[in-house]
Amino acid sequence: MSGKWKIAAVSIASIVLITVNIYLIEKKESKVERTVFVENWTKVKKDTITDTIQTKGVIKPVEEYDIYFDTKKNDFKKFLVKEGDSITAGSSLFEYTTTELDALKANLEAEKTAAEGEIAGVEEYIGKLRSYQGTLTSDPEKASIDESVEKNLNIDITTGSSDLIKSNIEQEMYKQELEKNSLNEKVKMLDAKLSSIEEQSSAIVTTSEADGVVKNINKNLNNPIISIVSTNMAIEGDFSEEEMKKAEVGMTIKASSSDSKKALKGTIGRIHSYPAEEPSLKKDNRFPFQALIEPEGEETELLLVGSKVNLTVITNEKAGVPSVPIEAVHYQKQPHVYKLTKKGYVDKHYITKGLKAEGKQEIIKGPSVGDVILMEPNVAVKNHSYFITPIQFEKVKAATYKKFTSREKVRYLLLGILEK
Repeated sequence: MSGKWKIAAVSIASIVLITVNIYLIEKKESKVERTVFVENWTKVKKDTITDTIQTKGVIKPVEEYDIYFDTKKNDFKKFLVKEGDSITAGSSLFEYTTTELDALKANLEAEKTAAEGEIAGVEEYIGKLRSYQGTLTSDPEKASIDESVEKNLNIDITTGSSDLIKSNIEQEMYKQELEKNSLNEKVKMLDAKLSSIEEQSSAIVTTSEADGVVKNINKNLNNPIISIVSTNMAIEGDFSEEEMKKAEVGMTIKASSSDSKKALKGTIGRIHSYPAEEPSLKKDNRFPFQALIEPEGEETELLLVGSKVNLTVITNEKAGVPSVPIEAVHYQKQPHVYKLTKKGYVDKHYITKGLKAEGKQEIIKGPSVGDVILMEPNVAVKNHSYFITPIQFEKVKAATYKKFTSREKVRYLLLGILEK
């Protein structure tokens, strides 16, 4: 065959091949039209999906206690601590005296003076009774009675017998001794109260109710006069309006700081429902929150107040659920994915979506774990289309062929022949 005939034969064969392929491509409902070239695919995996809020926070004491002082009713003496001091519950903070105690002391002293005066009067009266009693015994004819004694005896001495008068004097003396004893007991009680006030007024001390560190002392005696912060640390930050829709008290947090070697763990302990600043249309309102840090026993690392941390708030987490990349999910009325079947078809499967986070989409209802899913189709895929995939030459090796069992070799050979 000459060179010209060879060129002619090759040209004719090429034209025939191209014509046949064009026919197959343009033929309605042809296999070529319904064949999808699949380059990227994935499998439905059993995975853990975690939805989070990524934000920042700062290390601060869990609580702050303010101590107040009433300068109108009390006289301040001196502070017993300094700023930065570590204190425990019961530690003395400052001394003062109270003007109320001074007034009470004056009243008690006046009451005591009155009682002592009454005792003196009773003793004088008893003395008069004894004097009259003695005169009646020694010389009744010359006995003269004091006007006050005569009035209190309540007896007519001009008609009464000496024995009756003596008997009334004895009764009156006994009654006055009882009154004197009562007044003496009252004086003792008043002395005890005055002694207690003296002790209090000399050293009334305010003590701390909890452990902590003295943060601030107001030497001008403006309230709060002392501020104490707890030694337990927490993380404070703020959520945006969108983050507030997902955040809840009790959610788990993880935090990392350049000042701490270990990751911090804990939970959201408090979320303010009112913004830190007055609500405004011109800015994103921020809502403060506090996260409590879990202690790690006696080896808990000392956290520096003011340290900045990167904070992860876990808002939702599902473990061991079927998931696919979110790029594999398509939307046309209903969410769906394209599943590659073992018979070489691409089938559309509607799904019921679950949690979406970290680039993953949970599938509540749809393809199962292990099913192969088409990723990012370039064109709209018709249901029940054929698909082809590129040859992965790096896997076409003799070693790979040897891994097949005899049954698999026969099966794949027959598949190739029959699918033709």
